[in-house]
Amino acid sequence: MSEVIQKAQLSGQAAIVLNRLSTAQKDAALLAAADALLAGTAAIIAANEEDLQRGRINGTSESLLDRLALNESRIAGIAEGLRQIVDLPDPVGEVLDTLERPNGMLITKKRVPLGVIGIIYEARPNVTVDAFGLCIKTGNAVVLRGGSSAISSNRKIVELIHDALAKSDVPAEALQLIEDTDRRSVDEMLTANGLLDVVIPRGGSALIQHVVKNATVPVIETGAGICHTYLDESAGLQMALAIALNAKVQRPSVCNSMETLLVHERFAEQYLLQLAEAFREEKVELRGCARTQELISWAKEATEQDYATEYNDYILNVKIVANLDEAIAHITRFGTKHSECIVTTNEQHASIFLQEVDAAAVYHNVSTRFTDGFEFGFGAEIGISTQKLHARGPMGLPALTSTKYTIQGNGQVRP
Repeated sequence: MSEVIQKAQLSGQAAIVLNRLSTAQKDAALLAAADALLAGTAAIIAANEEDLQRGRINGTSESLLDRLALNESRIAGIAEGLRQIVDLPDPVGEVLDTLERPNGMLITKKRVPLGVIGIIYEARPNVTVDAFGLCIKTGNAVVLRGGSSAISSNRKIVELIHDALAKSDVPAEALQLIEDTDRRSVDEMLTANGLLDVVIPRGGSALIQHVVKNATVPVIETGAGICHTYLDESAGLQMALAIALNAKVQRPSVCNSMETLLVHERFAEQYLLQLAEAFREEKVELRGCARTQELISWAKEATEQDYATEYNDYILNVKIVANLDEAIAHITRFGTKHSECIVTTNEQHASIFLQEVDAAAVYHNVSTRFTDGFEFGFGAEIGISTQKLHARGPMGLPALTSTKYTIQGNGQVRP
């Protein structure tokens, strides 16, 4: 029996136990896990250094190493994320609707766990803890398959959590880590119908598309973020500069960072050079259209492939557009329905942008970097869904539940 099948079966058994536990029992396990992670900070950092060293040897980019790296502050933040999940309402059992039929039959619709969730992700060991916390709070068992680049970190994190769960009412089998980093283990998860109830990929577009195209298990598509910021004609320089810089350089390695800056031609004539200087100070490589290159001598040419690329790096496309319609058309063509922003004082233009741009999160005068479960007040997130079924945007606790109808009566039969 393969590791995937064995651990998925164990998770299924644990899910039955989880479904019986109270909120207090689940919360106690999450708090114990948070304490265990803090107590094991030194061990996690040592394991993480093994991953980082392998990454350096393999030529991993600095931005991806940043996604992989853990330190005392980040581990404290991860543990705090678990505590914030504890503070959030438990959606399981929430009654969404009740209906009494004329024959006296009472129908109740309530939230229930999805069951066993498979999560496939790459170089972010914080996902291991976020996924564990959100799944346990919602009564779901979880099977994790992280990337080979973070295997040492993930092993140590799961080991510490298992030790904490052994002293709680939550079965340790509710959290499973697939340690086989061969691609075949991913494909086996994608076809584990009857063992996994849903698969959620988190990572780059190549991983996500592989999952979407090859899974027979239901998939919630997340992640790939070719995000745009459009500076309208009426955008003020200071706000435009602050938002654009934040969207690109605050943390370029994540999916809600900006990849393309769209600039109205009149705004560009006045201010684009100042913006470009600010990006150059931050060591951002600019790639632009022909008009951009006329205004910015050091900008490289931006190709069609560039506009379709999620860099997750200090690289930014710049395109000058004639009007709002051209900006929206560009986003429609190249966007991934993740996060899009307009900077403008024109309320009519803002309203059109917010209405017509098809994305999970659409912003007016706010950096796209806020598309995040923590920033939305959801606690940790399982991912950013870019599809329209069954959830969209940052996926907090309610997104990890399904619904069940319970019907009560006193002997009704259908005529």
